[in-house]
Amino acid sequence: MSRFSHPSRSSRPPQQRGGRGVWGLLRAAIRRLTLLIVLALLLPLAAIVALRWLPVPCSSFMAIRQVERLLAGSAVPPLRYHWVDREQISPHVPLAVIAAEDQRFPDHWGFDFNAISRAVDYNSTSEKVRGASTISQQTAKNLFLWSGRSYLRKGLEVGLTLCIEALWSKERILEMYLNIAEFGDGIYGVHAASAEFFGKTPDRLSRQEAALLAGVLPSPRRLHADRPSPYLLARAQWISAHMGKLGGSRFLERL
Repeated sequence: MSRFSHPSRSSRPPQQRGGRGVWGLLRAAIRRLTLLIVLALLLPLAAIVALRWLPVPCSSFMAIRQVERLLAGSAVPPLRYHWVDREQISPHVPLAVIAAEDQRFPDHWGFDFNAISRAVDYNSTSEKVRGASTISQQTAKNLFLWSGRSYLRKGLEVGLTLCIEALWSKERILEMYLNIAEFGDGIYGVHAASAEFFGKTPDRLSRQEAALLAGVLPSPRRLHADRPSPYLLARAQWISAHMGKLGGSRFLERL
């Protein structure tokens, strides 16, 4: 062999060949992980763009609730859910939900920092935990995520909320929330709730009925709009009063 010739690939030390193989596998794994992360980010974004116009067939919360029942071995009733456009919803309902959940909804970009500050101060001195989620945040969570408290879920919620606020109008965010919010055990959306609790379509809901529906939102499996407890009646009265303080249905013109 000439002294200028190079050793063949097979004559290299095994550890050298193995080392390059490990680095190659590592680079391939990093590429696949990067691709998965990009897809994980793009798929929700694509869904948000599409849902700007399309009705949602099912939310993450709906699917998770059905799976939980299935795994628990309990009966899995059909979902009570039916999409309805905002033109077919009484204006009392969105106004009641805003009064109950997020009175600064027309003015913020997904996050009410004043409410967050008050919640932090309250939670630092109380055993009970007070939330400060806006309607936009709750829409993002109900539509794409799961319940529970973790930094991962909260971080995803922040990103999804910003995308929703950027790509949807306030009317669309509110319309989506009213259609996917849980108003009772397995009862999702204002159409199913108005039929189940009051035997009517959502366009015929009265101010008091709308206030009762908005009142159950913090605990929809414990509170019942058709059998209101003294607590729920008092909460509905508070909501109704604040609907008037907001200016009534004229407030919705700000959206």
